[in-house]
Amino acid sequence: MFITLKPREDRDVSVFQVIARLRPQLAQIPGFRVYLQAAQDVTVGARFARTQFQYTLQDANFDELTAWSAKILDKLKSLPELRDVATDQQTSGTTLTLKIDRDMASRYGIQPQLIDDTLYDAFGQRQVTQFFTQVNTYYVIEEVLPNLLGDPATLDKLYIRSPVSGQMIPMSAFAKWTTAPVAPLSISHQGQFPATTISFNLAQGEALGTATEAIQRAMRELQLPPGLTTTFQGNAQAFQDSLTTVPLLILAALVCVYLILGVLYESFIHPLTILSTLPSAGLGALATLMLFGYEFSLVALIGTILLIGIVKKNGIMMVDFAISAQREEGLTPTEAIRKAALLRFRPIMMTTMAALLGGVPLMLSHGTGSELRQPLGYTMVGGLIVSQALTLFTTPVIYLYLDRLSHWLTGGRAKGSSSAADDERKRRWTPEQARAAE
Repeated sequence: MFITLKPREDRDVSVFQVIARLRPQLAQIPGFRVYLQAAQDVTVGARFARTQFQYTLQDANFDELTAWSAKILDKLKSLPELRDVATDQQTSGTTLTLKIDRDMASRYGIQPQLIDDTLYDAFGQRQVTQFFTQVNTYYVIEEVLPNLLGDPATLDKLYIRSPVSGQMIPMSAFAKWTTAPVAPLSISHQGQFPATTISFNLAQGEALGTATEAIQRAMRELQLPPGLTTTFQGNAQAFQDSLTTVPLLILAALVCVYLILGVLYESFIHPLTILSTLPSAGLGALATLMLFGYEFSLVALIGTILLIGIVKKNGIMMVDFAISAQREEGLTPTEAIRKAALLRFRPIMMTTMAALLGGVPLMLSHGTGSELRQPLGYTMVGGLIVSQALTLFTTPVIYLYLDRLSHWLTGGRAKGSSSAADDERKRRWTPEQARAAE
């Protein structure tokens, strides 16, 4: 059943809040269980399941898989982070096993194929003939009476004609049968091995990262056998993969930025001054997401990478101006960075406010699809506010300390360049500045 909610602007709750409201009411209906999940426009390799996220168990030993699947299912049902925990394992079937006494059957001349044909005539759907009329077609199916189909005692009433003597021999004379109370109705496979998929929803307000950590902690507590392997599937697996790729992605972006800035300024030190503005932006973005209750999703990651490009322009504006002032005007590092902070303050504020105000509509949107855009807005606005408040003060300080570090590392060459800069600065002094210096 598919339920279409009203447009987002006509309701004051999200789809997950609607599911949370319906879950306890539907649980009171006798006779069946209802599993609800939000419809996804894009799913990542998920198999069909009752609920949104999947956790697959895999083992070459089917008996071991069956035993541990029940234990793991009970364990996951006890986790407060999960809801609607279900499994695709169907082990509540009943089977009947028939064993033929081949020696006894051969005395009557009865072959196993004849026994199989007789059983199919009784319990299968063998088509024996077909009637045609002017408007319809009728198929004649051979089987025992419907009230005898589900009764094992029907086998006592089946007879097979002996090809040797022509007598009707009861099947009980050369065959025995037993019933098993519990047997699998179907066995799922993954990678050629038996597999069981446990699906689950998240409790209201819980993040997927918290749920996956709780599941992994529960598996460690159970101490699973070595032959049983567990993996997340679908969106949960994509989330697990992103945990390993996201740090590498951010690191690669920082390395590329450092290399480009290093080539631009012909320095190994000054790019670090510019990159020093990024931690404050990341801190502001994460703090804003936590303050307003949002997860660090893929959209928030996109906003973080976007901040790398926006925030570092504050450092670029000041560092580029300070380096030019040192090289062209002969100013000391302190004078150069102070002049850069004064003259670049207005351009920095204008560009930052333009980007910040551009993210406000994303942050405050409440229409259809706003859940996807809001984390991007909060990341941009929070990161820009914190970075703007801090980098105007921290960037000059870091610039001076790294400049001293650069001079200390270069040794005598640094002293020569410093004295040359001082001589150049003194040549540009007016008579009044020279007298003041004396």
